[in-house]
Amino acid sequence: MIKEILKNITAKKPAVPFPKGFCVTPEQAVKVVDFQKKIDTIFGRSLRIRQIDTGSCNACEWECTALTNPIYDIQRFGIDFVASPRHADLLLVTGPVSRQMELALRRTYAATPEPRIVVACGDCAKDGGIYRGSYAVTNGVANVLPVAGYIPGCPPTPTAIIVGLSQLIGKCIR
Repeated sequence: MIKEILKNITAKKPAVPFPKGFCVTPEQAVKVVDFQKKIDTIFGRSLRIRQIDTGSCNACEWECTALTNPIYDIQRFGIDFVASPRHADLLLVTGPVSRQMELALRRTYAATPEPRIVVACGDCAKDGGIYRGSYAVTNGVANVLPVAGYIPGCPPTPTAIIVGLSQLIGKCIR
């Protein structure tokens, strides 16, 4: 009986598939592994992100929230979201920057210590997206602050955000 129990324990079980819609190519997996080394080089094993919603539809925020779940687990890279810009290294801005949020965004940028990096996350943050041309928006973050990089998508997937941040960190090393 003990032999049967040990046989069942040591028997190979089929792998649990990833959730539907989760697909990472081998090239993206290599980029994610390299991401940790880049963060170690620049930020000393930590990257603190302050995410700022400047008038978006909230889809990008949901994807940013997904970064901290057990599937993507961005904290394993030493990346964490912080509540104060005074503790942040990077500002991750979503939304087309409404006129009402423009001053708040500038103040958040001023409160962030050097070296501060601004990343526009999503199509709205890049150029205004579907709100482009409206009297109520500034048509993207670059019209308000200096932007180091863009993460395209409406909304960008958590994988796209990780890869985009990785590419940005790679650009900062050079």
